[in-house]
Amino acid sequence: KQWYQRRVAITAGGLELYFAHEFEVLGEVKIHELKPGGEDIMVTEENKEEYVNMMVSWRFTRGVEEQFKAFLEGFNEIVPIQWLQYFDERELELILVGIQDFDIQDWQAHTIYRNYRRSDKQIQWFWQFVADISDEQRSRLLQFVTGTCRLPIGGFSELMGSNGAQKFCIERVGKENWLPRSHTCFNRLDLPPYRSYEQLKEKLLFATEETEGFGQE
Repeated sequence: KQWYQRRVAITAGGLELYFAHEFEVLGEVKIHELKPGGEDIMVTEENKEEYVNMMVSWRFTRGVEEQFKAFLEGFNEIVPIQWLQYFDERELELILVGIQDFDIQDWQAHTIYRNYRRSDKQIQWFWQFVADISDEQRSRLLQFVTGTCRLPIGGFSELMGSNGAQKFCIERVGKENWLPRSHTCFNRLDLPPYRSYEQLKEKLLFATEETEGFGQE
């Protein structure tokens, strides 16, 4: 989307864009109108956001409309689509992939710290919290920090981020009255310097149950 936003910004310099896009299929050039009459609708400062959103949406769905429709029809035969309205995307992932067992020692062994030391009381409390909660709650914690509730086959050593291999990271950020925040692209948990285990537990449970990843910022 950012690439399209930069491209659309060039219109101010004289490049004309319209609500239509040319693409090639087996050597044949075709034109797709993003909206009715799109070939005649120029992108302007006023409508450029609409153009970017429509272009990104088309790019993501081009060529898979029929396959996605077939998938939904087949899925609906097993689980009525209307049932899904009762779950958010995180709950649905847990239902579909299940809850796994966690090796806490493996988790600890492949975690790095920023502005914290392994011996700091907040880190000790964090691992006590991980040990005390259920596997379902551990799945939600992992989902909160990494964006998914499932581990790679190789465990925590094979966690991936936006730039490749990325270890689970705990960073000291904020004040004690802040909620924990997460950066799922980097598998990073921003953990404020709480003053007690009870406070850390309360804040982490609230964050993992009621909020979503980078959205806490």
